[in-house]
Amino acid sequence: QVQLVESGGGLVQAGGSLRLSCAASGRTFSNYVMAWFRQAPGKEREFVSRITWSGSSTRYADSVKDRFTISRDNARNTVYLQMNNLKPEDTAVYYCAAQDRNPPGPWTRPSDFGSWGQGTQVTVSS
Repeated sequence: QVQLVESGGGLVQAGGSLRLSCAASGRTFSNYVMAWFRQAPGKEREFVSRITWSGSSTRYADSVKDRFTISRDNARNTVYLQMNNLKPEDTAVYYCAAQDRNPPGPWTRPSDFGSWGQGTQVTVSS
């Protein structure tokens, strides 16, 4: 498994921006599909975005499309989530997740991922 450490969360006003980072160690980062999930109090963990091992393909939840951008730097073993135009409903703990690219999968469900970070809190005030 790969070890993941998130950073960059915080408190921001609605309409503001944050950039989350997830640093990976322990395995060949470039072999991994990386994703971001989030979990609000009392709710299930939900998919936010994912990026394939080369960065050539990305996918977003409808709720964040056109506001969030996922990217990765394989030389730095880091994946990012740029969050713009934040809304109060984006408030949650954000988790980074990793999964080897083989075997192929949808990579949109928590069960699709075997490695998780500890999470970083994002709070958006209205």
